[in-house]
Amino acid sequence: MGYIKYYGHSAFELYLDSKKILIDPWLTHPLKVEEPSNVKDVDYVILTHGHDDHIGDALDILKNNPKAKVVAIFELANYIAEKLGDPGRGIGANMGGPALLDGLKVAFVPANHSSPIGEPTGVIVMGNEAKVYHAGDTGIMSEMELIGKIYRPDIALLPIGGHFTMDPVEAAYATELIKPKVAIPMHYKTFPVLYGNPEEFKKLVNERVPNVKVVVLNPGDTWKIDL
Repeated sequence: MGYIKYYGHSAFELYLDSKKILIDPWLTHPLKVEEPSNVKDVDYVILTHGHDDHIGDALDILKNNPKAKVVAIFELANYIAEKLGDPGRGIGANMGGPALLDGLKVAFVPANHSSPIGEPTGVIVMGNEAKVYHAGDTGIMSEMELIGKIYRPDIALLPIGGHFTMDPVEAAYATELIKPKVAIPMHYKTFPVLYGNPEEFKKLVNERVPNVKVVVLNPGDTWKIDL
């Protein structure tokens, strides 16, 4: 049975089709619930872009999990692999056609943001148990409707904090464009500037797209994938 564990900010552990995947694993943030050294048996670390609060503790986790590989936009994957001293541990991809990873498919899609290394992205992880869209840091954009139509994600992990990303209002509109079965808010309350309230997001989604289930996770919570 697959699950999604929320580490706070934009960091998630995804267990899908017997693969353990970390996405944007910044664990040592102000709402920390887990030490990076305690995260074991990782298969892949996926990064949406090159800001420090998304690269986070990726290097330490990759060093502690020597079989794990980093998957990211081409330039960022190469950068991390170089830091590890092992080019073979980087899987660089680009926007569009999915990369194949041991039975999973991973597609990088646009994000309306910035990045010091490579382009900012969202990512869709597609397995037999579910298709999960992690939007990365993004503002709302019309491409989300196309992402929903092409990839049909079951679960959307959406930033709601505002200031640097969507706020609850924009994220609710994004949910309407994407049309997932489940929406999970992220990237809020780590710092005061990230003011977005998950309960406001839930209320707005219930008003706009009542058939979408909103699951609010606190840092440390695990949700068993139930579609």
